[in-house]
Amino acid sequence: MSGLQVISPGMLSLIQDRGRFGVARDGLSAGGPADLHAYCWANKLLENASTAPVLEITMGNASFLALDDVLMSLTGAETHPSIDGQPVANWRSFLLRRGETLKLGYATSGFRAYLAVAGGFDTPKVFGSSATVVRNKLGGLSESQGSAVQKGDVLPVPKLTNTDVKNELEFNWVPRFFIPKYTDEISLSVIESYQGTLFTKEAKHAFYAKPYLITDKSDRMGIRLSGEAVDAGMSGVISEGIAYGSIQFPANGQPIILLNDRQTLGGYPKIGCVSKLSLMKLAQARPGSLVHFYRGDIDYETKAYSKFIHHFSL
Repeated sequence: MSGLQVISPGMLSLIQDRGRFGVARDGLSAGGPADLHAYCWANKLLENASTAPVLEITMGNASFLALDDVLMSLTGAETHPSIDGQPVANWRSFLLRRGETLKLGYATSGFRAYLAVAGGFDTPKVFGSSATVVRNKLGGLSESQGSAVQKGDVLPVPKLTNTDVKNELEFNWVPRFFIPKYTDEISLSVIESYQGTLFTKEAKHAFYAKPYLITDKSDRMGIRLSGEAVDAGMSGVISEGIAYGSIQFPANGQPIILLNDRQTLGGYPKIGCVSKLSLMKLAQARPGSLVHFYRGDIDYETKAYSKFIHHFSL
């Protein structure tokens, strides 16, 4: 095995694959990529399996030294990447030769970048996944015990043969149509749930009528929002399993959108869930961004997401 040495991990860099499913009954979080769209394209550019582990890099400002030739791809946030000072485009595959350094600057749009290598990072699986969930101390590198990637770590990469390098010099790009524009104001589709009946018409109007601000107290567990307080009509419900994308309202009336590393049980009222496709947009929204909500159509969202998973063979 060859490797990619971490010179600087940036603010937060985590090994992520599709996630750890079927473990909520054990109190474990699923993990997985916050932005499934960028993650899938990073692997597709290299013809990797759709479950191959990649590196999720929050806000950029990271750099890596190739200990051998490494075929890789980069998607997601615009970090103005460069190889030994020479610019390289985002949303494409490229070859990092032995001794060269890939550097990512601070993200100027978007929030998370996804770095993939041909064959996927060779990391161990725990409960069927390499996904890093720091709060569960699971996933990541074999010696990491679920911690973020650190300076000096060597990310294990399948070794390329000379034939591999020769055959892969025709690099791949993501078609422009599929490259999103990351902005500081987004609209999210909401599928209301059975607990939506707990909210009065006035409460729902307050929720949908005005934008919310993403606070700096947001992370991979959940996005905390600040704006018009919503009265759910009760302070809590009996603790229950929490779905990905649930929008819950604690006593202060400020919504929290629960993400990949969420707790498995919760007792706050929930108006519904952000749709799967909208969650991919939310993953790239940084603190300070404005969020608008609108009622989504479940049939439309189901068909759109079905096309997505078919395209990437998920």
